[in-house]
Amino acid sequence: MEKRGAPPAAPPRGPVLHIVVVGFHHKKGCQVEFSYPPLKPGEGHDSHSLPEEWKYLPFLALPDGAHNYQEDTVFFHLPPRCGDQTTVYGVSCYRQIEAKALKVRQADITRETVQKSVCVLSQLPLYGLLQAKLQLITHAYFEEKDFSQISILKELYDHMNSSLGNTSLEGSQVYLGLSPRDLVLHFRHKVLILFKLILLEKKVLFYISPVNRLVGALMTVLSLFPGMIEHGLTDCSQYRPRKSISEDAGLQENTPRLDNYVSLSAADTSNTNLGMGKGGRKMAGNHSLEIQKANVPFSQSEKTCNGAQSSNGTVQRLKVPSRTSPASSESDWETLDPNILEESNLKGGEGENTASEQAENLPSEGMSSESPPITVQPQANTGHMVLVPGLISGLEEDQYGMPLAIFTKGYLCLPYMALQQHHLLSDVTVRGFVAGATNILFRQQKHLSDAIVEIEDAHVQIHDPELRKILNPTTADLRFADYLVKHVTENRDDVFLDGTGWEGGDEWIRAQFSAYLHALLAAVLQPDNEKTLSDFGTAFVAAWKNTHNYRVWNSNKHPALAEVNSSHPFQGQYSVSDVKLRLSHSVQNSERGKKIGNVMVSTSRNVVQTGKAVGQSVGGAFTSAKSAMSSWFSTFTQSTQSLGD
Repeated sequence: MEKRGAPPAAPPRGPVLHIVVVGFHHKKGCQVEFSYPPLKPGEGHDSHSLPEEWKYLPFLALPDGAHNYQEDTVFFHLPPRCGDQTTVYGVSCYRQIEAKALKVRQADITRETVQKSVCVLSQLPLYGLLQAKLQLITHAYFEEKDFSQISILKELYDHMNSSLGNTSLEGSQVYLGLSPRDLVLHFRHKVLILFKLILLEKKVLFYISPVNRLVGALMTVLSLFPGMIEHGLTDCSQYRPRKSISEDAGLQENTPRLDNYVSLSAADTSNTNLGMGKGGRKMAGNHSLEIQKANVPFSQSEKTCNGAQSSNGTVQRLKVPSRTSPASSESDWETLDPNILEESNLKGGEGENTASEQAENLPSEGMSSESPPITVQPQANTGHMVLVPGLISGLEEDQYGMPLAIFTKGYLCLPYMALQQHHLLSDVTVRGFVAGATNILFRQQKHLSDAIVEIEDAHVQIHDPELRKILNPTTADLRFADYLVKHVTENRDDVFLDGTGWEGGDEWIRAQFSAYLHALLAAVLQPDNEKTLSDFGTAFVAAWKNTHNYRVWNSNKHPALAEVNSSHPFQGQYSVSDVKLRLSHSVQNSERGKKIGNVMVSTSRNVVQTGKAVGQSVGGAFTSAKSAMSSWFSTFTQSTQSLGD
């Protein structure tokens, strides 16, 4: 390994920020052993020190319980460092090797096996593509059997930056390794429940081991949201590493990203100020914070990073509400949902006018109840999709307002969560999360999440009865889910054609969810839309309208939705097949239904076994009676003949 010292000039910065090697030390635990370029300027490549924002990096790259597997892959997210604006996407490939197989055995290797991870920290969310390249290099690195040979890692850095330098996020390579087809085959109708859970911005915990199955399932669910992987995760890891209990009590807040603030016109500002108090610091319907730092120069924002305030005092940050009791933490977050165009003091009138204005341009006729389901046909990816920065969300949005601003303002996406991050589940500054865990301690503390997704059993455990009612699929939803399942399961046993066709393939499934979401968005803009929205679930839509992502989306106009049919893709009259679907869903998903199903299976098994036993006993009795009768008859015949003689 290279000696610590002044490093050479860093190569030009590209999509890949660092190549990192993390190892397990028998005394110190997980630690960084190599980084190129160094994680901290002025440090050597073999420095163990870490930036404060990335203090959990070793535990994410070398996952909990990794010693149980020969190799594994991890996707994880790191918060941006000071001056950076977006999430850092990490991909780590873990392997272990027997110590006796090493050509060069260092003095600190005292165990029988050596565990290390090679990690890539990137600015682009190319999980599968990075994984494919990294697995090859990790294999070659271990085949050297000499971990001081780091030239291959430097070559990896240069190669990745040169090959990914002009990579566009508009293409199928973003979804490499993420298979909605496998997801639907495994979760079946429950995929739509997962989709809606995230739309409602609930606290969702995925659980399974090893990590590669965990992160694969979680990121595949997110890939069902249009544009989410490409442009919707840039703000998904804005959390503060824990330093001490005393600091947590103080809850010093982070400075939000610069692009969380927007430059508004005078009209927008005047509308927002209608709800402000005389002091100018009172929230207008809890949504005035977005404009408090409009037009602040970038250099000024950098100076205020990590808690430093600017000299002129004009920078105002998101203040964490005081916690009078532990029970108040969840309700307190309602005041931290900044949306500048929804003022409670205006009694919602302005929002209704906005919706009605947009609805005037939409076709009033709905889809006929007897019309066939809408099937989305493939569209050529020309690479010319127009994306513009969202006025409020700060995300790059398309003409429909996609991606939705779900993973913003304290709603985290953590594909893999280390045990050292456990405090984030109850952190008052975290509004919610979609997180993955392999440690059973996460699953046992059910009070910290709204839903636990046990991937192994395809079981979605929702704790709150009210939330279960909200997410209970409508008849139209069941038809949609059944439509997906039927198309995916057809011809799945064909080894050569499996997943290669359009219908039932990965892109087709994403297109169906995109059509579903677009129809939902178009429906909420329609006047007198109660009947239409009932197909999506009246209670669900009402809950969704209270989320941050809906308010942000609804604050802008999206004329392109005028061309979208505003009805559920599977609306229609109730039929006998719907009764069967509902019964099947109830049996598969409710606890009572599962018990009834198990009873029916065991009863039918017992009936069959009893029938066989009865048949065998009756048959045996008949055979023995027949033989007894035959022997009696033969004996009787012999005695009759002797009497005659």
